[in-house]
Amino acid sequence: MEFFDNHKKLFRSALGLFLLLTLFVAIIPALNNQENNAPLPNYEPSSEEASLGKKSFIANGCVACHTQQVRNVDMDKMWGKRPGIAADYAGITRTDFWRNTATLMGTERTGPDLTNIGTRQPGLAWNLLHLYQPRTVVEKSIMPAYPWLFEIKNEIGKDDVEVIVPDEFRKGINGKIIAKKEALHLVAYLQSLKQTPLPEGKIPMEFLYKKKESPMSDGNKANLPDGQTLYTQNCASCHQANGEGLKGAFPPLKGSSIVLEDNLELFVDIIMRGYDAREEYAVMNAVGTDNNLSPEEVTAIINHEKTSWGNNAKTVTSDDVKKIMDYIKQASKK
Repeated sequence: MEFFDNHKKLFRSALGLFLLLTLFVAIIPALNNQENNAPLPNYEPSSEEASLGKKSFIANGCVACHTQQVRNVDMDKMWGKRPGIAADYAGITRTDFWRNTATLMGTERTGPDLTNIGTRQPGLAWNLLHLYQPRTVVEKSIMPAYPWLFEIKNEIGKDDVEVIVPDEFRKGINGKIIAKKEALHLVAYLQSLKQTPLPEGKIPMEFLYKKKESPMSDGNKANLPDGQTLYTQNCASCHQANGEGLKGAFPPLKGSSIVLEDNLELFVDIIMRGYDAREEYAVMNAVGTDNNLSPEEVTAIINHEKTSWGNNAKTVTSDDVKKIMDYIKQASKK
């Protein structure tokens, strides 16, 4: 009992046990992880703008609602092409000597996971509009708006980036809405969040607890994935669930001549390589290529758009779409 009565021995013993546990539970495993894991071969370090954007991401509390970890369960496959691995975080370094905000894996998914958001939603115009007022692009979004990342100007400067905001969200604003540098840096960080492809021949871990998918039939009796689900995942954030788009930002698909006409080559080309033909709308990114959509998935999306919101156009087959996609891939290699 003398040991417990001697406060010096008790304190020294507790301190020694704490240091011993710290060494074996925290320090040695961390050093082993650092030695046994390295960035994937195609890993791209963050740019200066993205690094500044990461600081803004932290300062604005984004990490409280967004994770950056794709778990190996089926429900997470919408956030990335594969489950996350240790190598995905191996190239991320400390913010500085005092702050270790290396990985922002998060603990709560109030908002969507951002592991692969740079691939899912790479467009500058959409991201800036979403930051200025999330409900312009996601009607029932609970994400707060970040108007302090923007400023109002009467004239647009040479290097200014204007944000086109629908009239209903411009009440009391006279002038041009311009993104500040902090907003542009934050978007640069979001655009940099992409899963690095595994080395060729490396098989990724499978998602567990897969659900059985029920293929749906298009008008040509060919089994296709659910076009409405694919549209929601890949297109609705810009063109909206009702297909009406956003005035001055994203064009409507309801009644669109591109959707209703029989020029399938143009339709597929827009999905696979993007679109920049009209000044009044933001540039569309190459959704099909960025999200690695298959011919069947592209066909399902096209047929959904051709037969929804009052559109009544002739559906297409996956064989026809595949021929055009193969031609686009060949043309891109030249």
